[in-house]
Amino acid sequence: MANRPAPPGESFNFAQHLIDLNRGREARTAYVDDAGTLAYGALADGIRRVAGALAALDVRREERVFLVMHDCTDWPVAFLGAMHAGVVPVAVNTLLTSDDYAYMLKHSRAQALIVSDALRGTLEAALARGGHEVRHVIVSRPQSPPPAGWIAFDRWIAAATPASAPASTGPDDIGFWLYSSGSTGRPKGTVHTHGNPYWTAATNVPLLGLTGDDVLFSAAKLFFAYGLGNALTFPLSVGATTVLMAERPTPDAVFRRWIERQPTVFFGAPTGYAGMLAAPNAPDRSQVRLRLCSSAGEALPREIGERFTERYGCAIVDGIGSTEMLHVFISNRPGDIRYGTSGTPVDGYEVELRGEDGRPVGVGEVGDLYVNGPSAALMYWGSRDKSRDTFRGAWTRTGDKYVRDAEGYYTYCGRSDDMLKVSGQYVSPFEVEATLVQHPSVLEAAVIGIADEHGLTRTKAYVVLKGGQSGDDATEAALKSFVKERLAPHKYPRAIEFLPELPKTATGKIQRFRLREREAARQT
Repeated sequence: MANRPAPPGESFNFAQHLIDLNRGREARTAYVDDAGTLAYGALADGIRRVAGALAALDVRREERVFLVMHDCTDWPVAFLGAMHAGVVPVAVNTLLTSDDYAYMLKHSRAQALIVSDALRGTLEAALARGGHEVRHVIVSRPQSPPPAGWIAFDRWIAAATPASAPASTGPDDIGFWLYSSGSTGRPKGTVHTHGNPYWTAATNVPLLGLTGDDVLFSAAKLFFAYGLGNALTFPLSVGATTVLMAERPTPDAVFRRWIERQPTVFFGAPTGYAGMLAAPNAPDRSQVRLRLCSSAGEALPREIGERFTERYGCAIVDGIGSTEMLHVFISNRPGDIRYGTSGTPVDGYEVELRGEDGRPVGVGEVGDLYVNGPSAALMYWGSRDKSRDTFRGAWTRTGDKYVRDAEGYYTYCGRSDDMLKVSGQYVSPFEVEATLVQHPSVLEAAVIGIADEHGLTRTKAYVVLKGGQSGDDATEAALKSFVKERLAPHKYPRAIEFLPELPKTATGKIQRFRLREREAARQT
């Protein structure tokens, strides 16, 4: 494939690869969190100590270790230490329920659990349900003595004999799992190799122009595929410094790090950028040192990108990635930003838009997005049917609808199961949403299809207004007229409902299916 970087060798352990890349940088700061800093030398030592500590617990190669940890310096040490040992870290969302964790522990057959102290109670409840194979529990940064039989992370690695050599893995060996967000049904264990993060760094780091002089800060957490690249794979591949934040990425929390830590590169999501632009206490341009921002998770509306750049003089590089592909594979580029589009394919990746018959569609036609690239996951663990539906030979079906223009730029049209057909024509919910948020009163919007009195599909918008405003009939009429003036007549929302907030996943994606459930409940 054109422009694909050189592959890793037959013998390849990703954790050891990062240690090797950073020889000579031992004194440089790798991570900064709320408790202190971690230098590259201490990171390498911690990785080897975790590998040795897992061996001492008789956690063996290819067995799973469950990571439920807030972003802090213990996170990369634990994750990479497991990979160094050939053990498979399973990084999971920290905002789930004990029921979710109980399912994942059983599904992954994890032998050990590493958990942040603040999440201890939820995991105790999950473990109490039984059905799992967990033999050891390690607590990160305990504020009080752990329960009997549990181990404090810092003491655990301090007492360990560092591994003398990495596990003899190859680029196609299983390296780690990430669970999908599970917006419908149970989350899927997405299985990635040791080689996959190598490929995301080799393709995305040059695109973003990241260097060892950068200070990176990601609002997306490390358990998220996007955040894993932003805050681990990318910075550690160039010797940069990364700011980690355990708390939720509220505008206030993000602003505080912008000012105190002075990151040069920030990674966020559209919802976060919208919230920051609406915040009354946003810092001035003179208070921050941002040279570049990135966005993924959902498509970035043009209006948000333009307003952010106007305020901070800093472009947002928007792109699309997925848990299955591990990071971004279509992207805008610094110096070539077209807000409202996802950009063009990242070097090393091929994309196709296919119609319902499976054949490629033409310019200007909406199609299902398929991607062929080196960072694709192997499978969903224990789910052959879902794996076959997504991973189709060299190609991965993303579940997104896109359209390509004559210049090769791709524009998001919505998830495949979110697309609407109104008056015989496709309507992209995202297009209507992106238009609504251009209105000065609108903070967020989500659009779904509802049936009218004749059983025909019509669009309905759920809108969150800025500043705690409450919507009325006049506001609804104004928003409808606003969309009518900018889009084709069949696309404007026939109904608008005002909400204080929209349902979202823990990673900030709008859950339109929750809105559909809300409508269905009203009909019963």
